[in-house]
Amino acid sequence: MLSVLIGTMWLAALPGVAPEPAVERRRTTTVRRARRRSTLTRPEPEVEPVTITAPPPEVPPPVLNEVGVMLDRIRGPEIPPEIRAMLDAAMQAGDESGVDTLVRYAKNGDPGSRDLVLRRATEWKEARARARNERVQQASAFELWSGRVEAGGFISTGNSDVTGLTGVADLTREGLRWRHRVMAQADFQRTAGVTSRERYVLGYQPNYKINDRGYIYGNGQYESDRFLGYFSRYSASVGAGYSVFRRNGLTLDVEVGPAFRQTDFTDRSMQGSLAARGSVELNWTLFSGLVVTQNASGYWERYNSTVRSVSGIEAKLLGPLSARLSYTLQYESEPPAGRVTTDTTSRASLVYTF
Repeated sequence: MLSVLIGTMWLAALPGVAPEPAVERRRTTTVRRARRRSTLTRPEPEVEPVTITAPPPEVPPPVLNEVGVMLDRIRGPEIPPEIRAMLDAAMQAGDESGVDTLVRYAKNGDPGSRDLVLRRATEWKEARARARNERVQQASAFELWSGRVEAGGFISTGNSDVTGLTGVADLTREGLRWRHRVMAQADFQRTAGVTSRERYVLGYQPNYKINDRGYIYGNGQYESDRFLGYFSRYSASVGAGYSVFRRNGLTLDVEVGPAFRQTDFTDRSMQGSLAARGSVELNWTLFSGLVVTQNASGYWERYNSTVRSVSGIEAKLLGPLSARLSYTLQYESEPPAGRVTTDTTSRASLVYTF
């Protein structure tokens, strides 16, 4: 021990020689070990893609056991033969009201087939609407007109108490977006070579359909009735219309808008002013073959206001022929001197519908 201590002290006394600290020795060892380490990168082996082809697996067909065979024999819901026969007859006749009636009957009387009946009726209506739209798109301006022609006699009270003849034509063309309506009326009577009743009306009204119920209208009309106190009257109006009811057997249309009227009275005075126009048109089928109609229109202006109402009832006779009774009332608030304010006309006529 003594010799080791002496040797250590002698080395420490030598110039330029000093013992390494332990920390330095550890750092040197770590650096040496790090130098000894090296990172080797192994190249990725190149593997050629392999395609495996195999036939699709064969799946055996399902085999029904006894329960499956019995379920396969159970038939799904079907439309009863009686309802199917009536439904087919209504579709062939183009009777949409009859089809709707059978759908309601199936919902209440045969719930098992109501979904099938409703689906069949809906498909028929959609196909019918598509065919109608295609026909309208391909038709010319002179096609697809429908309407009525009325001819008969009348009895008039008020400014003229006579009997005579009357004729009315009311034509309508339904388009995809536009509806056109033309109306003409003529009343004429001669008694003992003297004309005692002479009235002419010609009107045109285009409608632009906003949707199934609402529309924008324009209305132009010419009237001549010297027994009511004017030689000629021109009316022009624009406004909005709405179908309050639009279903089988009941329709009700209401219109309102501003207007302008110019009247040439029999006293040689002329009058023109702005006005407000409103109209109501009702068609109500009480039961098959009997229809009640009500048309009313009014012009409210500063000098002279007019209200006209035509009430009628029609009974179907044979095919397109019907018998019609109507009652017309026309009120003028400020007629010329010597004229009464109200005229009434009763008519009995035959109506041909096409």
